[in-house]
Amino acid sequence: MIVRDTYLNRLIEAKDTEFIKVITGVRRSGKSTLLIMFKEYLQDHGVQEKNIIHINFESARYDEINDYKKLYQYIQNRIGKNKTYILLDEVQNVEKWEKAINSLNIDFDVDIYITGSNAYLLSSELSTLLSGRYIELKMYPLSFKEYLQFNHYDESNIEDKFYEYLKYGGLPAVTLIKDKPDLVMTYLNDIYNTIVKKDVIDRNGIKDIALLENIIKYLANNIGSPISAKKISDYLNSNKIVSKTNHQTIDNYLNMLEKSFIMYKADRTDIRNKTLLKTLGKYYISDVGIRNIILGFRNIDEGHLLENIVYLELLRRGYRVNIGKSKDYEVDFVAENPNQIIYYQVAKTIVEEKVLKREIRSLESISDNYEKVILTMDRTLNNDYNGIKVVNLIDWLLK
Repeated sequence: MIVRDTYLNRLIEAKDTEFIKVITGVRRSGKSTLLIMFKEYLQDHGVQEKNIIHINFESARYDEINDYKKLYQYIQNRIGKNKTYILLDEVQNVEKWEKAINSLNIDFDVDIYITGSNAYLLSSELSTLLSGRYIELKMYPLSFKEYLQFNHYDESNIEDKFYEYLKYGGLPAVTLIKDKPDLVMTYLNDIYNTIVKKDVIDRNGIKDIALLENIIKYLANNIGSPISAKKISDYLNSNKIVSKTNHQTIDNYLNMLEKSFIMYKADRTDIRNKTLLKTLGKYYISDVGIRNIILGFRNIDEGHLLENIVYLELLRRGYRVNIGKSKDYEVDFVAENPNQIIYYQVAKTIVEEKVLKREIRSLESISDNYEKVILTMDRTLNNDYNGIKVVNLIDWLLK
């Protein structure tokens, strides 16, 4: 196993704090492996095996632990005199699991780490029960830098390797089978079907599966485009793709897709007065390989996929990411953390004068003095236009 240092170090930093550590992310993004790595770290630093309780609830071995009382009893019987580290993988499979977690945290000297593959893990009920006593670590598929590391690639022919990443995405297991395209397609298709079935259909009792699948296809086909529930409803109804539907139903389905971590929504913000706008946010997919399996590998829209990759990378780097409206212009990303704000435009190429002017115009419409960057696949000698930086996208990903 290759260690994903960024995530492991965050767990190590949070070790032995009073907080319950909650690791979230789309299925097969590496959460289970992270727990194994953390367990190895504990053992390497003197924690004895008997003081670590590690349960993966996707294993049939633990099928009988299906409610919070059984979970509490099972762990209680294994806690000794010394501090115990509790690592629970896919804990949402246990009914009312949060009651057991809360009680264990109160009753014993424990340090608790849990993972889950949907946002219901942090439902309002859990947030209320554990108010102020948990921290969330959001886990994403491999960054491009990690993709190179996992494949033992150097940086020669870097653009070819980047387009391979753009095609297959960053789910860690893909790196093991990337030389077998048919197997990659089968794997990605299976992951997609599992997410949709377990985390969306089964979790929410969805009956109109055809509608759900068409909404997913619409989102995948319109990555990075302004979207509303009404817009999707009008499209599906006017093209008679599904029987008559309404935007409230679609809005509910969009919310379910976000909670499954297969889709992320970036809200629009008015840059001038710093207010969130209620309409026409953009949706991005958790992994571009999954997007390509939904629409077909021959239908790869590089421009929108580049935008998707930049969005996920900004999330990995800890930014809160919105899309921006500045006067009459759109700004691809407003990336903000406690220390800075950076504005980004993403364009495959800015060689054409009209494209360059369009991207610069959007950023020049912003009156403040925060950093402004255009990310492009071009490699150009001119990397500054009146303070607006032009940066090669691959170089930026490898920083």
